[in-house]
Amino acid sequence: MTKHELNNGPNIQKEKEMVTKMIGLYCLKKHHQHVPCEECEELKSYALKRLSLCQFGEEKTACSNCSVHCYKPDYRKKMKAVMRYSGPWMVLYHPIYSVKHLLNK
Repeated sequence: MTKHELNNGPNIQKEKEMVTKMIGLYCLKKHHQHVPCEECEELKSYALKRLSLCQFGEEKTACSNCSVHCYKPDYRKKMKAVMRYSGPWMVLYHPIYSVKHLLNK
């Protein structure tokens, strides 16, 4: 078994910040929690792990444009729901992140 080098470059860190903010916003609006609930915390941990292991590393594009689907189907479905719901809200709550994310697509 080969051990993967973890991706911790600046682009991956920005993606991790974006995912964390989107999940936090989703949990705030949908679950009415100011701190991510257990389900959202689990999704966040999974997403951050997948980002750390992304085979494209610093050359990574937005996950929606990726040819490789590295999420397990249930997590992928949950993340899609988070992105779909949080995306429009990000413009109000985190406008700079929103613009950067749109430019990355």
